[in-house]
Amino acid sequence: MCSQKPPYSYASQLYDKYKEALDEYINSTVLPALREKQDAEFMLRELVKRWENYKRMLRWLFIFFHYLSRYIDRRLLPTLNDVGLTCFDNLIDKEREGEQIDRALLKNVLGIFAEIGRGEMEYYVSDFGDAMLRDTAAYYSRKASSWIVEDSYSDYMLKVEECLKKEKDRVSHYLHVSTEKKLLEKVKHELLVVYTNQLLEKEHSESRALLRDEKAESSGSLCQMIP
Repeated sequence: MCSQKPPYSYASQLYDKYKEALDEYINSTVLPALREKQDAEFMLRELVKRWENYKRMLRWLFIFFHYLSRYIDRRLLPTLNDVGLTCFDNLIDKEREGEQIDRALLKNVLGIFAEIGRGEMEYYVSDFGDAMLRDTAAYYSRKASSWIVEDSYSDYMLKVEECLKKEKDRVSHYLHVSTEKKLLEKVKHELLVVYTNQLLEKEHSESRALLRDEKAESSGSLCQMIP
């Protein structure tokens, strides 16, 4: 199913079904199980159990789909294991797109990593932080590629300012404070560093247009003054 030549190769469909199955499991099983736990201790216990179950499921799925994993073009697609971990990042992307999410629940979920590490951030970074930063870079790379074409320099920079403000807000509400520096660096890199030359060109073009308008306005005023 994976190694056949098109149109008989089903690697793409299997890959999509893999991600669909994980999304379905998280939304229909994991999240409802966490939300029904009113007591913080029970919620944390439930989270630990669900997370362990999820990782166990990923390990088994990786074994089942190992042959498929060999045929994934890693230049274009994440590994199957990365797909599983990235599913947890989708909640943040939904909020970035304007959807309402349960921030308190997400904060409790992410807080468990620090609890497990006894205050150390090893688990937070390895099991969530690194994947979240990769997802953040991919998200803003997609946004920047369209904004740089559609927007003026001024409009683009306003969007950058708003994005940085919202990411700081996310850190204050549910991400760990240690995340802020790297998170903002990722956003700045994808929105500013990658497009430095294009932004400078846009700024110069905008400045030249402004100067032309000012000259035209000054000339018009002068003509009106001459009898």
